[in-house]
Amino acid sequence: MNDKKLPKIYSKHAILGFSIFFSTLFGGILLYQNLVSAKKKTEAYIVLGFSVVLTIITIIIGGLQENPKSTYSYISGLLGGCLLSYFFVPKYFPDEDQYSKKSIWIPLFVGLAITAVFVFFIIYSTSFENG
Repeated sequence: MNDKKLPKIYSKHAILGFSIFFSTLFGGILLYQNLVSAKKKTEAYIVLGFSVVLTIITIIIGGLQENPKSTYSYISGLLGGCLLSYFFVPKYFPDEDQYSKKSIWIPLFVGLAITAVFVFFIIYSTSFENG
């Protein structure tokens, strides 16, 4: 009976995966949505702010590298995702197993669509410079 009162949330594994493959900001948005669904708006803004700051730091450090590598973004996503999944999720959802899990299909589609747009603009800008 108690399950009907609890909102559906994204699992900590989904948050970790989206943080690694898209960005800590994306994983933070999923956790933000969990917290808003659970009516924990103050905590939601803390997590969102943390995700934004960590993403900005990642971009700045990545921009300072002489030869930026994609592995750096995966490592920073892994570290940020671990903080979100293994610090914030247990802190705000100590009994995560009681919650039903949300499907990841919509966020996955959104993430892939955003990535496709970025790839298109990168390819287009490169061909524009050369052509």
